[in-house]
Amino acid sequence: MKKKPFQAVPTVLTLAAALLVAHAAHAGRSCEQRPMTPQTLMQGMTLAQKTAEALDAEFARSGARVVVLGRAGQDLGKYQLRYSHLGWAYKTPEGPWRVLHKLNQCGTSTGALYRQGLGEFFLDDLWRHEAVWAVPGPALQAPLLAVLTDPALSTRLHERDYNMVSYAWGTRYQQSNQWALETMALAAEPGIASRQQAQAWLGFKGYQPSTLRLGALTRLGASTTSAHIRFDDHPNAKRFSDRIETVTVDSVLQWLERSGLGGSPVRLAL
Repeated sequence: MKKKPFQAVPTVLTLAAALLVAHAAHAGRSCEQRPMTPQTLMQGMTLAQKTAEALDAEFARSGARVVVLGRAGQDLGKYQLRYSHLGWAYKTPEGPWRVLHKLNQCGTSTGALYRQGLGEFFLDDLWRHEAVWAVPGPALQAPLLAVLTDPALSTRLHERDYNMVSYAWGTRYQQSNQWALETMALAAEPGIASRQQAQAWLGFKGYQPSTLRLGALTRLGASTTSAHIRFDDHPNAKRFSDRIETVTVDSVLQWLERSGLGGSPVRLAL
Protein backbone atom coordinates (compact mmCIF):
# COMPACT_ATOMS: atom_id res chain seq x y z
CA MET A 1 0.00 0.00 0.00
CA LYS A 2 1.45 3.36 -1.06
CA LYS A 3 2.18 6.00 1.54
CA LYS A 4 1.28 9.61 0.81
CA PRO A 5 4.15 12.12 0.88
CA PHE A 6 4.79 13.72 4.26
CA GLN A 7 2.58 16.73 4.94
CA ALA A 8 3.00 19.41 7.61
CA VAL A 9 -0.63 19.08 8.76
CA PRO A 10 -1.51 15.39 9.19
CA THR A 11 -4.98 13.92 8.98
CA VAL A 12 -6.78 13.18 12.24
CA LEU A 13 -6.28 9.43 11.79
CA THR A 14 -2.58 9.80 11.03
CA LEU A 15 -2.08 12.05 14.04
CA ALA A 16 -4.01 9.72 16.34
CA ALA A 17 -1.92 6.75 15.25
CA ALA A 18 1.27 8.72 15.77
CA LEU A 19 0.28 9.74 19.27
CA LEU A 20 -0.63 6.18 20.19
CA VAL A 21 2.77 4.93 19.06
CA ALA A 22 4.57 7.80 20.76
CA HIS A 23 3.00 7.01 24.12
CA ALA A 24 3.31 3.23 23.80
CA ALA A 25 7.08 2.91 23.49
CA HIS A 26 10.04 5.10 24.26
CA ALA A 27 13.81 5.24 24.00
CA GLY A 28 16.27 7.84 25.08
CA ARG A 29 13.73 9.85 27.06
CA SER A 30 12.14 10.06 30.48
CA CYS A 31 9.26 7.73 31.36
CA GLU A 32 7.34 10.61 32.88
CA GLN A 33 3.98 10.92 31.12
CA ARG A 34 2.98 14.44 30.11
CA PRO A 35 0.00 15.43 27.97
CA MET A 36 0.76 16.36 24.36
CA THR A 37 0.22 20.09 23.98
CA PRO A 38 -0.63 21.85 20.69
CA GLN A 39 2.73 23.60 20.82
CA THR A 40 4.64 20.34 21.31
CA LEU A 41 2.65 18.74 18.50
CA MET A 42 3.38 21.55 16.07
CA GLN A 43 7.06 21.68 17.02
CA GLY A 44 7.42 17.94 16.46
CA MET A 45 5.67 18.04 13.10
CA THR A 46 7.63 21.11 12.00
CA LEU A 47 10.91 19.44 12.91
CA ALA A 48 9.85 16.35 10.98
CA GLN A 49 8.93 18.40 7.91
CA LYS A 50 12.17 20.38 7.92
CA THR A 51 14.17 17.18 8.42
CA ALA A 52 12.38 15.54 5.48
CA GLU A 53 13.15 18.55 3.29
CA ALA A 54 16.82 18.50 4.31
CA LEU A 55 17.14 14.75 3.72
CA ASP A 56 15.46 15.09 0.32
CA ALA A 57 17.98 17.80 -0.56
CA GLU A 58 20.81 15.47 0.50
CA PHE A 59 19.32 12.70 -1.65
CA ALA A 60 19.12 15.04 -4.63
CA ARG A 61 22.72 16.12 -4.09
CA SER A 62 24.47 12.83 -3.30
CA GLY A 63 21.95 10.07 -3.92
CA ALA A 64 22.12 8.99 -0.26
CA ARG A 65 19.07 6.93 0.67
CA VAL A 66 20.17 6.03 4.22
CA VAL A 67 21.22 8.23 7.15
CA VAL A 68 21.72 7.62 10.83
CA LEU A 69 19.24 9.94 12.55
CA GLY A 70 19.30 11.12 16.15
CA ARG A 71 17.07 13.08 18.52
CA ALA A 72 17.34 14.68 21.97
CA GLY A 73 14.70 12.95 24.05
CA GLN A 74 16.12 13.84 27.45
CA ASP A 75 18.69 16.13 29.05
CA LEU A 76 22.03 14.28 29.20
CA GLY A 77 24.16 17.39 29.64
CA LYS A 78 25.61 16.21 32.95
CA TYR A 79 27.19 13.31 31.02
CA GLN A 80 28.49 15.66 28.29
CA LEU A 81 26.07 14.13 25.79
CA ARG A 82 23.81 16.09 23.45
CA TYR A 83 21.57 13.37 21.98
CA SER A 84 19.82 10.36 23.50
CA HIS A 85 18.48 8.12 20.75
CA LEU A 86 19.20 7.17 17.16
CA GLY A 87 17.73 5.09 14.40
CA TRP A 88 18.21 4.47 10.70
CA ALA A 89 16.23 6.65 8.32
CA TYR A 90 15.85 5.46 4.73
CA LYS A 91 14.09 6.84 1.68
CA THR A 92 11.32 4.60 0.37
CA PRO A 93 10.65 4.04 -3.36
CA GLU A 94 7.39 5.96 -2.89
CA GLY A 95 9.32 9.01 -1.66
CA PRO A 96 8.80 9.51 2.11
CA TRP A 97 11.53 8.72 4.63
CA ARG A 98 10.96 5.98 7.17
CA VAL A 99 12.83 5.31 10.42
CA LEU A 100 13.70 1.85 11.71
CA HIS A 101 14.71 1.96 15.36
CA LYS A 102 14.50 0.07 18.61
CA LEU A 103 12.11 1.22 21.34
CA ASN A 104 11.51 0.11 24.89
CA GLN A 105 8.08 -0.31 26.42
CA CYS A 106 8.45 2.36 29.06
CA GLY A 107 9.39 0.99 32.46
CA THR A 108 9.82 -2.59 31.22
CA SER A 109 12.88 -4.70 30.46
CA THR A 110 11.97 -5.53 26.85
CA GLY A 111 12.44 -3.78 23.53
CA ALA A 112 11.20 -4.17 19.96
CA LEU A 113 11.90 -2.72 16.52
CA TYR A 114 9.54 -0.14 15.01
CA ARG A 115 9.16 1.37 11.55
CA GLN A 116 7.84 4.90 11.78
CA GLY A 117 7.52 8.06 9.78
CA LEU A 118 9.54 11.14 10.65
CA GLY A 119 6.47 12.67 12.28
CA GLU A 120 6.17 9.78 14.72
CA PHE A 121 9.91 9.80 15.37
CA PHE A 122 9.88 13.45 16.44
CA LEU A 123 6.58 13.44 18.36
CA ASP A 124 8.05 11.47 21.25
CA ASP A 125 8.03 14.30 23.84
CA LEU A 126 11.48 15.69 23.03
CA TRP A 127 13.70 17.47 25.53
CA ARG A 128 15.03 19.70 22.74
CA HIS A 129 13.57 20.06 19.25
CA GLU A 130 16.71 19.28 17.33
CA ALA A 131 17.60 16.62 14.78
CA VAL A 132 21.05 15.34 13.92
CA TRP A 133 22.10 12.99 11.16
CA ALA A 134 25.15 11.66 9.38
CA VAL A 135 25.38 10.09 5.94
CA PRO A 136 27.15 6.72 5.75
CA GLY A 137 29.72 6.48 2.96
CA PRO A 138 28.75 5.42 -0.60
CA ALA A 139 30.02 1.86 -0.05
CA LEU A 140 27.60 1.40 2.86
CA GLN A 141 24.49 2.88 1.26
CA ALA A 142 23.26 -0.16 -0.70
CA PRO A 143 24.13 -2.76 1.99
CA LEU A 144 22.43 -0.72 4.71
CA LEU A 145 19.30 -0.17 2.63
CA ALA A 146 19.12 -3.91 1.90
CA VAL A 147 19.40 -4.81 5.59
CA LEU A 148 16.97 -2.16 6.81
CA THR A 149 14.24 -3.11 4.35
CA ASP A 150 14.58 -6.86 4.94
CA PRO A 151 12.57 -7.96 8.03
CA ALA A 152 14.77 -11.00 8.59
CA LEU A 153 18.11 -9.23 8.25
CA SER A 154 17.12 -6.15 10.25
CA THR A 155 16.12 -8.30 13.24
CA ARG A 156 19.03 -10.76 13.02
CA LEU A 157 21.09 -9.05 15.75
CA HIS A 158 18.16 -7.81 17.81
CA GLU A 159 18.11 -8.80 21.48
CA ARG A 160 14.72 -8.49 23.20
CA ASP A 161 16.18 -7.99 26.72
CA TYR A 162 16.55 -4.22 27.01
CA ASN A 163 18.87 -2.21 29.21
CA MET A 164 19.24 1.55 28.76
CA VAL A 165 22.90 1.41 29.84
CA SER A 166 23.84 -2.01 28.47
CA TYR A 167 27.56 -2.77 28.28
CA ALA A 168 28.84 -1.82 24.83
CA TRP A 169 30.84 -5.05 24.47
CA GLY A 170 28.30 -7.40 26.06
CA THR A 171 25.46 -9.48 24.67
CA ARG A 172 23.25 -10.11 27.71
CA TYR A 173 21.17 -6.99 27.00
CA GLN A 174 20.88 -4.49 24.18
CA GLN A 175 19.81 -0.85 24.12
CA SER A 176 18.50 1.09 21.14
CA ASN A 177 21.73 2.72 19.98
CA GLN A 178 23.58 -0.56 20.38
CA TRP A 179 21.17 -2.36 18.04
CA ALA A 180 21.60 0.38 15.43
CA LEU A 181 25.39 0.24 15.60
CA GLU A 182 25.62 -3.56 15.52
CA THR A 183 23.20 -3.66 12.60
CA MET A 184 25.49 -1.30 10.68
CA ALA A 185 28.33 -3.78 11.25
CA LEU A 186 26.11 -6.55 9.87
CA ALA A 187 25.48 -4.51 6.71
CA ALA A 188 29.15 -3.60 6.31
CA GLU A 189 30.46 -7.14 6.71
CA PRO A 190 28.15 -9.84 5.25
CA GLY A 191 30.01 -12.62 7.07
CA ILE A 192 28.82 -11.39 10.48
CA ALA A 193 26.32 -13.79 12.02
CA SER A 194 26.30 -12.86 15.72
CA ARG A 195 26.47 -9.88 18.04
CA GLN A 196 29.91 -10.98 19.21
CA GLN A 197 31.19 -10.82 15.63
CA ALA A 198 29.55 -7.43 15.07
CA GLN A 199 31.21 -6.05 18.20
CA ALA A 200 34.57 -7.49 17.15
CA TRP A 201 34.25 -5.69 13.80
CA LEU A 202 33.35 -2.43 15.53
CA GLY A 203 36.36 -2.75 17.83
CA PHE A 204 38.61 -3.47 14.85
CA LYS A 205 37.27 -0.33 13.15
CA GLY A 206 38.08 1.76 16.20
CA TYR A 207 34.67 2.36 17.74
CA GLN A 208 34.89 3.70 21.31
CA PRO A 209 31.78 3.81 23.54
CA SER A 210 31.00 6.65 25.90
CA THR A 211 32.02 6.23 29.53
CA LEU A 212 29.39 7.45 31.99
CA ARG A 213 30.57 8.25 35.51
CA LEU A 214 27.84 6.83 37.72
CA GLY A 215 28.41 6.51 41.46
CA ALA A 216 27.27 3.58 43.57
CA LEU A 217 24.21 5.40 44.94
CA THR A 218 23.09 6.40 41.46
CA ARG A 219 23.49 2.85 40.20
CA LEU A 220 21.63 1.41 43.19
CA GLY A 221 18.74 3.83 42.83
CA ALA A 222 18.36 3.21 39.11
CA SER A 223 18.60 -0.57 39.46
CA THR A 224 15.97 -0.78 42.19
CA THR A 225 13.41 1.59 40.65
CA SER A 226 13.68 1.02 36.88
CA ALA A 227 13.26 -2.33 35.14
CA HIS A 228 14.99 -0.98 32.02
CA ILE A 229 18.20 0.08 33.80
CA ARG A 230 20.65 -2.60 34.99
CA PHE A 231 24.38 -2.81 35.54
CA ASP A 232 25.00 -6.54 36.03
CA ASP A 233 26.37 -6.98 32.50
CA HIS A 234 29.27 -4.57 33.06
CA PRO A 235 32.64 -5.98 34.17
CA ASN A 236 33.05 -5.59 37.93
CA ALA A 237 36.36 -3.77 37.58
CA LYS A 238 34.70 -1.04 35.54
CA ARG A 239 31.34 -0.97 37.27
CA PHE A 240 32.77 -0.62 40.77
CA SER A 241 35.10 2.15 39.62
CA ASP A 242 32.07 4.08 38.34
CA ARG A 243 32.83 3.54 34.63
CA ILE A 244 29.75 2.54 32.65
CA GLU A 245 30.65 2.02 28.98
CA THR A 246 27.63 2.19 26.70
CA VAL A 247 26.72 3.11 23.12
CA THR A 248 25.58 6.71 22.72
CA VAL A 249 24.48 8.82 19.77
CA ASP A 250 27.41 11.18 20.30
CA SER A 251 29.97 8.36 20.27
CA VAL A 252 28.50 6.85 17.10
CA LEU A 253 28.53 10.17 15.24
CA GLN A 254 32.10 10.90 16.32
CA TRP A 255 33.27 7.46 15.27
CA LEU A 256 31.59 7.57 11.87
CA GLU A 257 33.38 10.80 11.02
CA ARG A 258 36.69 9.77 12.58
CA SER A 259 36.77 6.39 10.81
CA GLY A 260 35.77 7.78 7.42
CA LEU A 261 32.72 5.50 7.34
CA GLY A 262 30.36 8.49 7.38
CA GLY A 263 30.21 12.22 6.93
CA SER A 264 30.21 15.03 9.46
CA PRO A 265 27.07 15.35 11.62
CA VAL A 266 24.41 17.75 10.36
CA ARG A 267 22.22 19.48 12.93
CA LEU A 268 18.81 21.05 12.48
CA ALA A 269 17.20 22.91 15.39
CA LEU A 270 13.96 24.87 15.70
